[in-house]
Amino acid sequence: MIKINLLPFRTARKKENVRRQSSILFFSLFLVLILLVFFNIKLSGQVKEIKSKVATAKTETAKYEKINNEIKEIKAKLEILETKMGVIKTLESNRYEPVRLMDAMTSLIVPKRMWFVNLDGRGNTVNISGVAIDNQTVADFMTRLERSKLFETVNLKSLKQNVDKSKTLKPGVDKQSIFKRFDISCGKIVKQIDKQVEKKEVKKAAKSKGK
Repeated sequence: MIKINLLPFRTARKKENVRRQSSILFFSLFLVLILLVFFNIKLSGQVKEIKSKVATAKTETAKYEKINNEIKEIKAKLEILETKMGVIKTLESNRYEPVRLMDAMTSLIVPKRMWFVNLDGRGNTVNISGVAIDNQTVADFMTRLERSKLFETVNLKSLKQNVDKSKTLKPGVDKQSIFKRFDISCGKIVKQIDKQVEKKEVKKAAKSKGK
């Protein structure tokens, strides 16, 4: 009987299989490496593009921030100017306020029965100090203030009886007369006062033209 030794054939076959598997493994690794390089290049390009966009955005932001700062400075300057203009208007208005107030009060005073000692019209409140012959005169004056529509919230703060022996009394009043010293406060209706003053100025202008 003839015996055949198959061991060398099997060994060669195993070596061939190992060689084939090694080739497949190396080819796979090479392919993976190529893919990694490709994705790396692609990602690098995307990163560069994103960085470029970020840099552009930062430049634009800096430019707009500069513009915003300039706008804020302009607004601040405008606010300062508006504040100054408001102060100037207030001062200009207050400049003629005593004249307007006195003109309005002159039309409301009770003739020959009272006179003013002090008249303070700062702000929206008018404080009136004066002298009257009697209580009725004070009441009449307060009624005139209320009905004039030039003043509101008329309050009698104090009413005192006193004897004036000085020379400050009006002509025709006895120096030994007992009079009433009063203090009244009321609120101004500025628009109405201005309208009344304007009407009087128009009438004066019309009279001067007629002459």
